[in-house]
Amino acid sequence: MRLVLFGAPGSGKGTQAARLKQDFGIPHISTGDLLRAEIKAESELGKKAKSLMDAGQLLPDDIMLGIIEHRLSEPDAKPGFILDGYPRNLAQADALDGVLARIGQPLDVVVKLEVPNEAIVDRCVIRFEAEGRPDDNPDTVKKRLSIYAEQTAPVAEFYAKRGKLKVVDGVGELDDVTGRIKAALKEATAASA
Repeated sequence: MRLVLFGAPGSGKGTQAARLKQDFGIPHISTGDLLRAEIKAESELGKKAKSLMDAGQLLPDDIMLGIIEHRLSEPDAKPGFILDGYPRNLAQADALDGVLARIGQPLDVVVKLEVPNEAIVDRCVIRFEAEGRPDDNPDTVKKRLSIYAEQTAPVAEFYAKRGKLKVVDGVGELDDVTGRIKAALKEATAASA
C-alpha cells in the first residue's frame, strides 16, 4: 500500500498514519518528523527549516523532494509507505509522481482528511500547550491554514483527476476516523483490482 494522507495542518494525518502503520506494516513517513529530526540535529538544513517553520512558512520544494526521495528509497519503504505532510502544492505533487515513477512506487491512493478550520485551531492549541511546538502556536496555525487554502488545497483536485483521491471525514473519535480511512482504502484497492 502506497498512500498519501492529505489534509490541513492539525487534521489528524500524523495520528492516523501512526495507527495505520501498525495495521499495514509499512513506514509512516512524516515530513514534519523528518524536518524536526534535522532541527534537533542542528544540521544546516535543520537551522534553515527551523527559521522558516517558526515563521509559519514552508521549505522550498527542491529541498523537501530530496528528503522525501531519499527516505522512500530506503529498504523499509519498498513494500509501501504512508506519506504524511507531502505534497503541499501542485509542483510538489507533480514532482512526487515523477520520483515515484522513477523508483517504481506509484501511489495507490490519497486520503484527504476533511476537518473544519475551527476544529483544527482547537486541536493545535491543545497540542501547543502539551508539546510546545512553535508551529502549533495559534497565530502560526492560522497562517498555515491560509497557506494551505491557497497552495495545498488544489492538490486534492490534482489527485481526483487521476482517480486517486478519497475524502474522509476527519472529525470524531479516533477509532471512527481510522475505520472510515480503512473503508476508503478497501474501496480504493477494490476499484484498482
